Amino acid sequence: MNQSEPFYYFDNNATTRIAPEVTESMMPFLTDLWGNASSAYRFGADVARAIRRGRERVAELVNAEPEEIVFTSCGTESNNAAWQAALLTQPNRRHIITTAVEHSANMKFGEHLQRRGYEVTFLPVEPDGSLDLHLLEKTIRPETALVSTMWANNETGVVFPIEEITAICHSRGALFHTDAVQVAGKLPIDVRLTHVDYLSLSAHKLHAPKGIGCLFVRRGAPYTPYVVGGGQERGQRGGTENVPYIVGFGTAADLAAKHLNDENTRVRALRDRLENTILQKIPRTSRNGAKALRLPNTCNLAFHGVEAEALLLMLDQAGICAATGSACKTGSIEPSHVLTAMGLPATLAKASLRLSLGLYNTDADVDYLLEKLPPIIARLRDEDVSVIE
Repeated sequence: MNQSEPFYYFDNNATTRIAPEVTESMMPFLTDLWGNASSAYRFGADVARAIRRGRERVAELVNAEPEEIVFTSCGTESNNAAWQAALLTQPNRRHIITTAVEHSANMKFGEHLQRRGYEVTFLPVEPDGSLDLHLLEKTIRPETALVSTMWANNETGVVFPIEEITAICHSRGALFHTDAVQVAGKLPIDVRLTHVDYLSLSAHKLHAPKGIGCLFVRRGAPYTPYVVGGGQERGQRGGTENVPYIVGFGTAADLAAKHLNDENTRVRALRDRLENTILQKIPRTSRNGAKALRLPNTCNLAFHGVEAEALLLMLDQAGICAATGSACKTGSIEPSHVLTAMGLPATLAKASLRLSLGLYNTDADVDYLLEKLPPIIARLRDEDVSVIE
């Protein structure tokens, strides 16, 4: 797509536009304030203060103490770090429980651990994407080191009851980690209310750059560094600090807290109008996942009789950005593992489209998509998609 051409972005669960305020806050640390925060002189101390302020702002977003925030390179590293910490600090516990609808960061790491001799249980989900909490409780064993579930699913937006899950885990003596990457800026996060032991965030999901994330580690929760090196991050993660991105993450966290109401009112209303109109105007279309208990910006729809990959191609030709599922699996010809775990047949899973809105979407964007989508679906249902230019 030529960058000068207008485009309509409905893939905010994959990544988000960097907010101008974030870029502005980062620039001094890419130009003038380029010192090393670990240095003893004042030039380094100025940079160290900026890191502290970034840490404070991220902590405020989730109601944590600044010392409980460990900056990482991304959500994947944060997830991996939590899992490794739970296992290495409890060597006699070699069992982890997660779900069958997790992000690939957890799915692949679970498979990796299985090859190393650990036991990993991937819990099934209900047809609406929800988790059976009674099954979870029965699955926890004395040797369970950690239970790890996403807070909200990146493909369907379905939200898990994190406070209840944490209570179950702690009552059975297991640590709990949640991948909250999709939740930040969309729903309130309060680690004091939920009592989670570990929580992962990724800045590029809330209008900051890719390449910076964090792991909340509850005070007193067992932890050992995933990246071993110098004494950065109070010895919890080695490597020279990514100062501009930490500053940007802090600014984005502050903006996310301020825009939370907008996300849950205006953006939710846009999503509902888009989804309801599609379901009304395009026959043989169904929603994947629970209607109510989901993120305010996300909808996942199955267009019966359509190949989603062909649909994405035609939407792209119309200047519309959407997705079939996780951005980490773009190009895969396999049906979504999330939709498959929910019991959708492969034909429907391969006919499904994820639309995820954000703060920069407008009514005009929704109008444009609603204008272009119905004739595209009609064409795909009537024609051989292999001859479409």
